Amino acid sequence: MDYKIIAVDFDGTLCFSNWPELGEPNTRLIRYLQAQQAAGNKIILWTCRAGEALSSALDWCVEQGLSFDAINDNLPEIVELYGNNSRKITCDIYIDDRNMLPEAVC
Repeated sequence: MDYKIIAVDFDGTLCFSNWPELGEPNTRLIRYLQAQQAAGNKIILWTCRAGEALSSALDWCVEQGLSFDAINDNLPEIVELYGNNSRKITCDIYIDDRNMLPEAVC
């Protein structure tokens, strides 16, 4: 593959919020991800949100100008490459407030 796969969390990472509320955007991270997509890299939203809370988060992301190549799932080409869809997301970079400060990435 000639691109990177970046998995990013929502609460406390893309959005300064406490589940299930929505908060202020992490504009620096959003701009970084938009630039990565423009460069041909793939973005996965990797969040614990489901149902209405996930729908609200996705609507919020659209309002911020952010779209995803997959949501809580591997990219189709990764599933094809490995012949299965592992529960673990295959990516090059994980961005999560419980792992590293989102500001450290961008």
